[in-house]
Amino acid sequence: MRLGLALGYWGRGPNPGHLPLAREAERLGYDSVWTAESWGSDAFTPLTWIAAHTSRIRLGTAVAQMAARSPTTTAMHALTLDHLSGGRVLLGLGLSGPQVVEGWYGRPFPKSPLTATREYVDVVRQVLRREAPVALDGRFHPLPYDGPDATGLGKPLKSITHPLRADLPVLLGAEGPKNVAQTTRIADGWLPLYWSPTRPDAYALPDLPPGFLVAPMAQVRVCDDVTEGLLPVKAMLGFYIGGMGHASRNFHADLMARMGYEEEARRIQRLFLEGRREEAVLAVPDAFADEISLVGPRERIAERLELWRKGPVTDLLALAPDPPTLRVLAELNS
Repeated sequence: MRLGLALGYWGRGPNPGHLPLAREAERLGYDSVWTAESWGSDAFTPLTWIAAHTSRIRLGTAVAQMAARSPTTTAMHALTLDHLSGGRVLLGLGLSGPQVVEGWYGRPFPKSPLTATREYVDVVRQVLRREAPVALDGRFHPLPYDGPDATGLGKPLKSITHPLRADLPVLLGAEGPKNVAQTTRIADGWLPLYWSPTRPDAYALPDLPPGFLVAPMAQVRVCDDVTEGLLPVKAMLGFYIGGMGHASRNFHADLMARMGYEEEARRIQRLFLEGRREEAVLAVPDAFADEISLVGPRERIAERLELWRKGPVTDLLALAPDPPTLRVLAELNS
């Protein structure tokens, strides 16, 4: 099982500790470093900065939101950074949810998410293969565009720049069983959310193709007090389950429910939407926060890490807050 460093996205501004963490991760032998985006910092620019200050570690987006860019634009970002970094890019994509797609990007959330995702990946692959001008008779991503307001002057185009790698890996963030199943068919890897090594059946994971990547994120924290160490995990869960989606449509809450915590998930949602955010965080069960993270003394993390190794996980993407935690995880995984 390889290790990756997950840096997430910025808060109020850039985190001055991210670059030192990425360089330390590379020094310790971590395979990859990952950035994300929500409705603030983007995923690609920080990776470009990190690429300029590292030489080996792979550079992943976990995830770049599909609604933020047309698929050809995303392919342009990926192939550009892949050239600049010497072939180190891992392109992680995610559809996000209606709250973000319609509220931030000003686009309709697709009525058929599976089709929209499949078309998006198809276009990205066409750009990277550069075998012919990109064309797709698509419902969501038609190329050339042929909508009712089209000029009729568009024509299929082929990237001016030759991509460095036609097989640049594409990974998808997927939560629902149908989405996960499609991911195993059209992508090179899967970025699970809330992976529990004791509940793999919650995702209804099908047989995986050879070489398929399974790369979940997990908060890692070396500490003496497990209860206190779980508080950042619970804070993250409270925000995602309570605030990252509408009360009637929240994919993160639905996933928590499928993992056996339906009553707790709905309570967290209710408290968060009522403005009682601290109560929502405290309502996250310690047991749930614990099974999707690696928190506690070194010996406890070592024991629990064995569970992650026994399953289908190929890459553990660690949300690790400091260099000592990175070092402990690297030593335990060696």
